Amino acid sequence: MMEQAKPVLILGGSGQAGSGTAALLRQWHPELPLTIAGRDIDRAQRVADELGVATAMAVDLRRSDLGLPAKHGYSAVVAALWDDRLNGLRYAQDHGLPYLSISSGLVEIAPEVIAGAQRASASSILVASHFCAGTVVLAALRMARDFHRVDTIRIGAVLDELDTGGPAGAADLERWATATTAGTVRRDGVFTWVNGPEAQADVPRTDGVVVPGQSIAILDVPSLALATGAPNVRFDMAVGESAARRRGDSPSSEIRIDLEGVDPTGAPLSTSRYLVHPAGQRPLTALGIALGVERQLGLRGEAASPGIHTPESLLDPAYAAERMVEIGASFVETTPDSGATSSPGPLRAPEEDPNRTRRVGELAPRSR
Repeated sequence: MMEQAKPVLILGGSGQAGSGTAALLRQWHPELPLTIAGRDIDRAQRVADELGVATAMAVDLRRSDLGLPAKHGYSAVVAALWDDRLNGLRYAQDHGLPYLSISSGLVEIAPEVIAGAQRASASSILVASHFCAGTVVLAALRMARDFHRVDTIRIGAVLDELDTGGPAGAADLERWATATTAGTVRRDGVFTWVNGPEAQADVPRTDGVVVPGQSIAILDVPSLALATGAPNVRFDMAVGESAARRRGDSPSSEIRIDLEGVDPTGAPLSTSRYLVHPAGQRPLTALGIALGVERQLGLRGEAASPGIHTPESLLDPAYAAERMVEIGASFVETTPDSGATSSPGPLRAPEEDPNRTRRVGELAPRSR
């Protein structure tokens, strides 16, 4: 493990995603210093005190220096909130630090991507504005390893209306909805937009109840399409009551993943599972961020090289799936026409080289 003398700077570190990320990093790497940065210094200090080996810092995203003392140094910058002026990214680039963001969304990543391209050698930039910071993509790619060729991927996520991620998460959803009401899909190999009735979809919960939803514009679609070569990819989301809350429990996260294609013998193959977490989307989002930080810093495998990255380009899906189960998630078997049926536990694979991050590329069609 690489020793990190300087702390990881977590912008929005006292929010849901940021504090959850900090807790996981502390659990995995007890000696890794952390700086919890936010507008409310008292709230940030409470989180830092609970963590240990952590400091709190007031931050001002309107300033290019983030309002941080010049003498302070960091090992990475995590934007667990919307870096609206990209000052967090600029700070990371100016200091040669890895940067990770989760709130740009598909419709807002252009400035982030251009900033990265213009200074390609300055920083490792992990664009993780996927659903739950890329954990759903990684779960689907772990399932895809059973296929020789993937033809269709369909994701259906039920986001409980009481689990939208706190004020920052709710603001993200509202901002993205203002930018576009269309969804992005890949259909017959073509990335395109769908709107109106074509975008509408029924999203099944784990209890079989269907929640009205629609296709959304999200990075999961191009990530899955390009990682697997699947010509047909769609991500639908419904906001409503989760099955767990209907039973009287806390809001849960329920994401159905359906894959179709052929197995190594050439026979048709389809599989369907739910990725479920009883505590909602927050733990999965925090996990996605923590996995990214761990990889960017070289705390598992080599440190990420400068340039623009996505979760599936850096992280091993099998390792990520094991971490999902470790934090309380489960992969629940289902059938194409029904709800959840049983929980087989973790998806496992032989131990792999932590630097091998793109075995999924082997899934691309060899001949069609």
